[in-house]
Amino acid sequence: MSMKSLRSLFAMLVIPLVLSMGLGLSASAIAADDQNSQQQAGKTSEADLWRAVKAGDSGFTTAQGIEPGVLINVVGNQGKDVRNQYLTPVMAITVVGVFVAFLFFYLVNGPSKLSKGFSGKMVLRWTKADLWIHWVMASSCMVLIFTGLNIMLGKYVLQPYIGEGFWAALIYGSKFIHDWVGPIFIVSWVLCVVKWMPMQTFKMYDLKWFLVVGGYINFGPFKGQHPDSGFANAGEKMWFWSLTIFGLFIAASGLMLVLPGLDLPREASMAALLIHSISAIIIIAFTIVHIWMATVLSEGGMECMVSGYCDENWAAQHHNVWYDEIKENNSIVYKD
Repeated sequence: MSMKSLRSLFAMLVIPLVLSMGLGLSASAIAADDQNSQQQAGKTSEADLWRAVKAGDSGFTTAQGIEPGVLINVVGNQGKDVRNQYLTPVMAITVVGVFVAFLFFYLVNGPSKLSKGFSGKMVLRWTKADLWIHWVMASSCMVLIFTGLNIMLGKYVLQPYIGEGFWAALIYGSKFIHDWVGPIFIVSWVLCVVKWMPMQTFKMYDLKWFLVVGGYINFGPFKGQHPDSGFANAGEKMWFWSLTIFGLFIAASGLMLVLPGLDLPREASMAALLIHSISAIIIIAFTIVHIWMATVLSEGGMECMVSGYCDENWAAQHHNVWYDEIKENNSIVYKD
């Protein structure tokens, strides 16, 4: 075979081999670049996905229900932060602050005494039905207050000092009792509002009651001043209307929180929780004031809600307008 033929044969064998190797290397480089691009795109897409999840954006899902495509609800976390950072300490300050303020007032001022002492004659003020409504509502309200305080504050003031097992049972029991006593309070609250509202309209003489602090001051220029009052004095009317308004808020928001069949969006549930907490703070504050005024600061006042009768001198001193009316129209009823 001639040299020329050998060169031709070598070219025919080697050149295609080199070309195929070059094409292979080029294809591999292109494939590697594509893979790197896909991996980088995947990483970017995954990061964007989790940023959207954390922001509370809604995705796609075949599940049914309220906001099924939202993995993390931002509103829920924001509402929890508001409750823990602001409402919880406000509730603690309210309970301690109002109690301490009235304790200090009692130690400095003392109770409001009857200027003429007890007469021994008892006048009918509340019917048996009124007493039942009051004590059912008062009892259920106190149970709700104590269980609610444990739910809100217990993890700060009790949990660190008791065993985990006892704390778990206590918080579970508080939640269970709170949910089931709530309807009892709502029913008694409705009866209270309907039955007692006609006696709770404000009059012009109620303004003076506030100006002289109801005649409870035992020193200075206010001593001995007993302002005019109807069946309910101005302070009792303020307590009634506070209970009426915020009792409505706390009842409606409570039902929203415990009835899963409502299937509310997370925003509505969190709004209900915040309204429930704010209303509870206000009702707790007024409840503490009411208990102090009825049991400690008003001599003879507690007897009214025990037997339904009040001393005649107590009626004339603290509710003179009402007392004069029932004497004038001869509707006064004395205890036998």
